[in-house]
Amino acid sequence: MSRYYLNSTARWLVLASLCGGLMACSGNPNADLEEYVRTTKSQTKSSIEPLPEFQPYESFTYQATDLRDPFTAPTFSTTRAVSNVASNNGIKPDFDRPTEPLEEFPLDSLRMVGTLEQREDQWALINDTDGTIHRVQPGNYAGQNHGKIIRITDFEIELTEIIPDGIGGWVERQSSIAISE
Repeated sequence: MSRYYLNSTARWLVLASLCGGLMACSGNPNADLEEYVRTTKSQTKSSIEPLPEFQPYESFTYQATDLRDPFTAPTFSTTRAVSNVASNNGIKPDFDRPTEPLEEFPLDSLRMVGTLEQREDQWALINDTDGTIHRVQPGNYAGQNHGKIIRITDFEIELTEIIPDGIGGWVERQSSIAISE
């Protein structure tokens, strides 16, 4: 008897859930979709701008065949002119000497931070871009233009640089590194 009672209860539950499901589906499930389609269709349509008209390509024919080809590098024959004009003043850097540590830095990146004196000897203290402090004296080299230290004062280091003159020779130029405050 209890078996019949459970089956009857189960049947009623199934029947009640089916009725509830049918009642829920009785409305229009696509009502909100239909409303969206209706409002979208009622809006005014904007026109798409036409594509711009392109100008036809006009080719260019190079007719200066007797002139130099513009796509090759120019060659200049200046060996005679340079040899006639190049200064032979005897000034040139010593490429055989070993380079010193301060020659790898541009002269304007070096900062004089002080001087040292002991008896007759005087040194200048130079700070490079790496933060290293170097002790130099007259005769040492600094900068990338073969700059030789000539004189050290309390306020600056005087150098003589050897730079190219642009026509195959070399010239000397005076430079200095002032003390930074």
